Amino acid sequence: MTRDELRAALLDCLGRIAPEVDLATLRPEQRLRDQVDLDSVDWINFLVAVHAALGIDIPDADAARLTTLDQLIDYCTARQR
Repeated sequence: MTRDELRAALLDCLGRIAPEVDLATLRPEQRLRDQVDLDSVDWINFLVAVHAALGIDIPDADAARLTTLDQLIDYCTARQR
């Protein structure tokens, strides 16, 4: 997948977890959880949705340092099949 396709897939996953969020206004370089106001359960649900959609595991140790959409895209780009 290209970066744009990964971005779209990640935003789709996020939209299913937080349908009230206007995904078009997200700043890819800013902390995602602050922009979307995800609690810890929503964040885990988002990561599970990413795994289901992309087949990419994001271990807890990695998830803790992935704070922006750009970082998530980079991480998924490096780990896609």
